[in-house]
Amino acid sequence: MSEAMTRRAYNAITVLQGTLGIVVLIEAMLFVLPHAGHDFAKTHMPQAFRLALGWGEIAGAILLLIPKTAVQGAWLLLIIFALAIGIHLLHGMPNVGALVVYTAAAWTVARVKAGPVL
Repeated sequence: MSEAMTRRAYNAITVLQGTLGIVVLIEAMLFVLPHAGHDFAKTHMPQAFRLALGWGEIAGAILLLIPKTAVQGAWLLLIIFALAIGIHLLHGMPNVGALVVYTAAAWTVARVKAGPVL
């Protein structure tokens, strides 16, 4: 791959990183608000778990938006998204499409921003 093409690909990943960080930050902030507790109650899990997931997403999104901590933020989000997918599926809620896309985006950012693996 040429250097120009590599640079364009890296820039595209940077845009993906910023987009993921902003979207997840906004959605996570809405998730921790009290009105979100109604939908989460369907899981029959403690509300503290909703808050832990939500604040974890907020922390991961903020880390993702800071260049020096982007890799750690991406891995944190990847773990939280995997947990959320599991919770959805275990509770008969198959609407995990967006979470799967977010997980793929977080994994891509984590792998590319970590640098070459030898």
